[in-house]
Formats: sequence, C-alpha cells, structure tokens
Amino acid sequence: MGVVTQPSTESAMKANHPPNRRRVVVTGMGVETPIGHSPDEYYNNLLEGVSGITQIQAFDCSDYPTRIAAEIKSFSADGLVAQKLSKRLDKFTLYILAVGKKALADGGLTATQMKEIDKSRCGVLIGSGLGGMKVFSDSVEALTKVSYRKLNPFCVPSTFTNIGSSLLAMDLGWMGPTYSISTACATSNFCMLNAANHIIDGDADIMLCGGSEAPILPIGVAGFVACRALSERNDDPTKASRPWDLGRDGFVMGEGAGVLLLEELEHAKKRGAKIYAELLGGSFTSDAYHPTNPHPKGTGAILCMEKALSRSGVTREDVNYINAHATSTPAGDIKEFQAIVHCFGKNQELKVNSTKSMIGHLLGAAGAVEAVATIQAIQTGWVHPNVNLDNPDKDVDMKVLVGQKKERLDIKVAMSNSFGFGGHNSSILFAPFR
Repeated sequence: MGVVTQPSTESAMKANHPPNRRRVVVTGMGVETPIGHSPDEYYNNLLEGVSGITQIQAFDCSDYPTRIAAEIKSFSADGLVAQKLSKRLDKFTLYILAVGKKALADGGLTATQMKEIDKSRCGVLIGSGLGGMKVFSDSVEALTKVSYRKLNPFCVPSTFTNIGSSLLAMDLGWMGPTYSISTACATSNFCMLNAANHIIDGDADIMLCGGSEAPILPIGVAGFVACRALSERNDDPTKASRPWDLGRDGFVMGEGAGVLLLEELEHAKKRGAKIYAELLGGSFTSDAYHPTNPHPKGTGAILCMEKALSRSGVTREDVNYINAHATSTPAGDIKEFQAIVHCFGKNQELKVNSTKSMIGHLLGAAGAVEAVATIQAIQTGWVHPNVNLDNPDKDVDMKVLVGQKKERLDIKVAMSNSFGFGGHNSSILFAPFR
C-alpha cells in the first residue's frame, strides 16, 4: 500500500475564514483520568510530573508480555448516574455521562438556566474509538459458555459508540445534533471540531463534545499486544511511556474521558459564563497510506496542520505551543516531530510536549483530555514537562521540546494534534479569549 500521488499543501494555506462567522468558546470542562478527576487536579499533577501508569489491576495479565497500563483506580458515578443504569452500562458510557455532567457544572449552567435555554439548539457529540468492549466481551463469553438466553437485552446498544451521547442527551432533554464519531485515536478531535462546526453553521448554540475510552480488559490489551504496539517495560511502569526518548518501545494504554462545553460567544456572554479559551478551528486529513503506519514523509500530518492554520486565519508565527500526539512509538513520534518542524521550524518561540508521557494513550479519549491540558496551559501560563525524556532521540531538537520540568509560556495560539489508525489526522487550535 502506498501513495500514488504526492498532494500539494499550498492550497491549504490560501483561504481565511469569514470575519463575521460565529465564534466558539470553551465555557466548561470535565475529565476522568488516571491522575485526576477534575481539570485542576489533573493539570496540577501533569505540571508536577506525576505518572498514572502502574501494574494492571483490572484482571490477571501475568502471562501477557505487557502488564502495565494507566488505570483509573477510584472512579465513582454516584450522584451523576442512576444506580440502575450504572449496573448495566459499559464503563466508557458511564465516563461520558459522569464527565459530561461535570463539564456542565463547571460551565455554570444552573438549573434555572437549563430551563431557559432552547434545548433544540443544544447537542452532544462524544465519541469512542472502541466502544463498549466489556459488555461485548461479557456477552460473547455468556453466549459461548452458557446460552443466548443469558444475554443482556441491552448488550447490543450498550456496545455502540453513540450510546453515551444519546443517553446524555436524553438525560438533559437536549434535542440538537447528537451522535458520535469513531476515528480511532483521532476520535475526540473529530468530535470537538464537528461540534464547533455545528455552532459556526448555526445548527446549535451549545455542544458537549469529546471522547471516552475504557479499553483495559483482556481483549483490549491482547489486541494491541498482537499489533506489537505496547511497551513491555513492566518492571518500571512510570518510565514506560517516554515520547521522543531513544529508549521508547511502544505506547502504554490508558482509560478515561474528557468533555468540553462549547458555546457560541454571544450566547455565553448573555448568560455570564466564564470563558476558558476560544476554539479557533482546525482540520482533518487522511494519510491514504497504511492502516497502522504513519506516512514516511508525514504528508497527511503536514497537510492537516497547514489546513488548520488556513481555516482558522492563524499564521505559523502565532502558534507557540503544540500538545503533540506523540504516543511513545519509535516511528510515530519522529514522523510527527518532523512534520511539526516542517510547518513551524522557523518559530523560535515554539514549545512541544506530550501529555501521554504521564497518562499513557487514552485512544479515542486522548484528544479530549489533551485539549483540557492545552486549555489549562493557556489558563495557567505553564506547560507541563515531557517526563522520561532522559536520552532524546537524535532526530529531535530539545530547543523545541519541553524538558523534564514545567516551563513558563505565554501562549498566543495552541495546537493539539491527534492521529489515528487508518491514517486519520486532526489538528485543533485554541487561543486565549480576547
């Protein structure tokens, strides 16, 4: 499989968005991660270099070549999800319901305001790369070991990636655009950008968007072991995820969810909402090259980043922070770094880091929790470290990468990248609200 033609990226840099288009701002955030259950707890731990990677406790994986992951040890949906519902839903769906409501609460949408808003103009777009794998796995086991009569009547809909968005919309009574997108590890960015587009196009005034994943179970780990994608640094879990380090040997699986409350600017101002950042825009492209390997010349990633700039009316010089996809794989890290240098190499202010060095790779939820980290960097003026970068790869420049300690940075425009199996590329741009 290979590229027949080499697409030009020049056309990506020509157009600017109309100056009078509807503006999209972030007014609420929610997370569930291995190192924090709120945006502040999560980001404070990132700034301090705290790792959430440990030996797997969810199941016995003693005979697996990979026995480490970034698990959430103390998740509770009490008070956020009805107990009856909690018992039958897959964990990825519970994450969506709980974190979506956290984002709403963080956004200050009071009970009175919830009654007053036009619910036909409120939507939910939260995706997952893998969906309800636990429910599906349990159903297959029941089917093969007992009988089809033992299957939960909700087993099929509970595996669908759209079920979380649907149930959250039902809970809130929101009748606007509600669905999910699944583009592997680029899922969250696709969801957030499409949610923003619904607001820009006038389809909605408010959107809850992001991603969720709960893959740390036998079939999830075994599947990625079969791909030879996971780190086997089992004896030193906190050192296993090491983007751009010469000793990296694969990514570490993580779990959790991130949700942003996006809102049309005038709508947010009218209700007196706190504005965390502005979502300027972004872009998607396809490598059209290989199911799992990045394009050797980074063509799709370069095209994606340049289109994101053009569509958002942002110059290369404006971007001085990038939260990279960088998963800790030998090929992927370098190809993304080279693509970044191709696009932004002359920007002396640019700083790049990878949140995955501490929380592993949350697959379909990665982009959402990394968007929260990006927005928190804008809010605090601090960018978190790249932990475990002890021996940088010879093909990276440490003047560009953040070191092993947090760094001060007055962010002008931030980019968050997510790339996925299948050649899906996505770049999203956030900036301080002005």
